[in-house]
Amino acid sequence: MTAPVQKSLSPRAWAELFVLAALWGAVFFTNRIALNEIGPITLVAHRTFWAALLLWALILMRGITFPKGARLWGAFLIMGLLNNLIPFSLLNFAQLTIESGLASIFNAATAFFGVLLAALFLPDERLTWAKALGVAIGFLGVATAIGLNHLITFDPRSLAQIAALLATLSYGFAGIWARKHLAGCSPTVAAAGMLTCSALMSLPLAHVVEAPLSLQLTASTWASIAYGAALGTAGAYLLYYRLLAAAGSGNLLLVTLLVPPFAILLGTFFLGETLHPRAFAGFALLALGLLVLDGRLWHRLRARPSRI
Repeated sequence: MTAPVQKSLSPRAWAELFVLAALWGAVFFTNRIALNEIGPITLVAHRTFWAALLLWALILMRGITFPKGARLWGAFLIMGLLNNLIPFSLLNFAQLTIESGLASIFNAATAFFGVLLAALFLPDERLTWAKALGVAIGFLGVATAIGLNHLITFDPRSLAQIAALLATLSYGFAGIWARKHLAGCSPTVAAAGMLTCSALMSLPLAHVVEAPLSLQLTASTWASIAYGAALGTAGAYLLYYRLLAAAGSGNLLLVTLLVPPFAILLGTFFLGETLHPRAFAGFALLALGLLVLDGRLWHRLRARPSRI
């Protein structure tokens, strides 16, 4: 069986890839601002509720068929848990302690968990030696970014970093669930469905765990919520699925390399964050691991003609 041909990226696809990375990179910045006033789960409730409303409005305007059936909505429920409620809450919790730029670096580990879980649960996704090497390099990058002292202690910072990693593991399981249970479903409908279920779960949970929900928030918090819901979630999902169709899943791996620089720059200039050098070393290893997973660097090296 021959390997699938990697789609080439057009100039427009490259531009959209950078836009998507900027949208997601800025979410780490806006989330950090909102967390000054509201709790991690409350922020998830706001983000998913308003994003779901926007997507349903789009679905109505486009005349897309409304999803029906308990089985499909059950799939949306699990997807909302794995792809929104769990990872969003964990990343928000992590950002209470660690820098937004560092949280975005850990978020890049999603690709490595995705490859491992796909090899375990999907018969058509074998763990080749190249993928195994990429995963190994990626997890070495994670360990480097965390730091040896935080690997053997359980202070608040190490717990925050573990929370960020668990979020990426949840994203990995979400990818498997989507492949198995949401194949053939309209991407817009799938996004709206899972966000709706996420909101229905997070709204009462936030009310009980953190504080009674209030709409009396500061302008900066509302601006952060508006950005996270409209551009960082609803808009980003639409752009993500457009790129997936146009450029392929392999090329979309590149977005995980582009998100951290945006988050780091915003955190540095507007939040006064400073990352330890090991965070950049870890990101470099993560980038190398992702390039190995992507495969095109290896293919280009093999295709380069000998000069002897």
